Parts: sequence; C-alpha cells; structure tokens
Amino acid sequence: MTDQEAGRARDFVGYGRNPPDPRWPGGAHVVCNFVINYEEGGERSVPDGDPHSEGALTEGSTAPVTGRDMAAESMFTYGSRAGFWRLHRIFTKRGLPCTVFAVARALERNPEACAAMREAGWDVAGHGLRWEMHNAFDETTERARIAEATEVITRCIGERPAGWYTRYAPSMHTRRLLLEAGYEYDSDAYDDELPYWVKCAGRDALVLPYSLVHNDVRFPRMGMTSGAEYFDYMRDAIECVLREDPPRMLSFGLHNRIIAHPGRAMGLARLLDWITQHPRVAVMRRVDIARHWRQEHPAS
Repeated sequence: MTDQEAGRARDFVGYGRNPPDPRWPGGAHVVCNFVINYEEGGERSVPDGDPHSEGALTEGSTAPVTGRDMAAESMFTYGSRAGFWRLHRIFTKRGLPCTVFAVARALERNPEACAAMREAGWDVAGHGLRWEMHNAFDETTERARIAEATEVITRCIGERPAGWYTRYAPSMHTRRLLLEAGYEYDSDAYDDELPYWVKCAGRDALVLPYSLVHNDVRFPRMGMTSGAEYFDYMRDAIECVLREDPPRMLSFGLHNRIIAHPGRAMGLARLLDWITQHPRVAVMRRVDIARHWRQEHPAS
C-alpha cells in the first residue's frame, strides 16, 4: 500500500495562506478540546503477562528496573484511583465538556469511572485495546485489536466510540482499518490546527489533529515544573490564536497520572476558569467538533 492509498501522503501545503473559517458554534474564535487519556490498567505489566513493566509517562526512576517495576505500577494506579477523580471534579464543577481517549482494558478495570464518564456526557474515543503502539502490528492483528477495543469500549460506556487516537504511532493500515470499522474520525496526526479531509483507499477520512505540544507530557518529559507554568504556557497558546485570523482549534492532552497531582491540577483549574471568562473561547467535545466540521465543511 502506498502512502497515498493509506491516506498518509505528506502534505506540506495544507490550507496555505487561506485556511477556511470553521464557523464555530456561537461565533467562537478559538475552540478548545480537552482530552483525558485514560490508560491506567491497559499498560504493560508483569501481572498481566508482559515481560516487563511500562515506564513511559511516569515520574521516572533513579535507576533502570529490569522486569517488574512496582514503583511505576503504583504511579499508573494513582491515575485510576485518585487522579481521574480530581480531573472529573475539575471539569464537572465548571460544567465543561471533555473527551476521553480510552484504552479498552483500562476501562474494564474501573466501572465506576466509566459510569462517571457517561453521567458527565463526555465522549469516549478509542485509544487501543491496550496502551500499545500499532506500527509494529500486521494488518490482521491490528484489525482484530481495533474490533475488540471497539466492542469493549461500547460495552463499558454504553455507546460506540466515534473517534480514535493510536498510542504513538499508528501503522500504514490504521486509518483504512478505522474507516472500515465505521469510525467517524481519527486523531493520528499533529500537523494542523484545523480538521481536514484526506483520501484513504478511495474514501474520505476526517482527521482531527492532536497535539503533544499543548500536553501535560511537558511535565515528565520537558521540564515543566509547576501548575503556574502550565497555566501561563497554555493561556499564551490561546491568546496567540485569539489575535490571529481565521479561528482555530486547540487540543489539550491530559493524563490522570500526570496533570492530576494537586500542584499541577491547580494550573489546569486556573486555565479553565480563565477560559470560562473569555467570550471568544469555547470548549467542545471532540465528537462535536468532528460532526460540526462534517456539516460545515463536507468532503469535496
């Protein structure tokens, strides 16, 4: 399969100097989408039969650990036991919508969190059967993993996921397999601040780009140290776009085991309070952005 056929041809032009006006609801100039990556319980772990523990996006260790890393396990567990509920309180207290990129096996392990997502009206997108990269899967394996993840998420949430985001990184088959499985969009791209359409195996695929820049991974990976720094950085991103034309979409990635620690979470809370006071900034669920774009800017 060629890059073109897979919907993966690199487009260095995009919308160019004349991007479309998204015509966001309510006349918003910036639409923000906050994504909670719900991964805890779906990562590699020795009790689940893996040869070693997952260490990515944890607070790190002072020395490499061979085999089972029970410290890292505990950091993941914090996200499910404590971190999720802090984020849940932060968003529901303010009546703001949220999107969840959900690992299917992680949802299975916390039915109470699934109920809370349903009750809050959050949209839950697929993020894998487990927290695993798809780029090494053969097509048959990947198709089966997507199908099983879709079934598990639907059972846990009571609604079929409309969107998908693969743990870094997708395969050449991912986009086509998601179309075949009936997904409305994928977020396996980082190359724009507006949704766009691509041709994939002769069909139209809607892409809602995600961001690893406006993302709490800056804490464990890039030296961000405080909630105040988080607030300043993310507010500046929104203010930058407010001063430009045309309107844009910004994605903000969150993790239960990272941003939800109290000193960091205060930065998120302050950011949301700032947003609610700004008439030209809106917060939308990812599925609503996708359906808005499909209606206002259908594939040509």
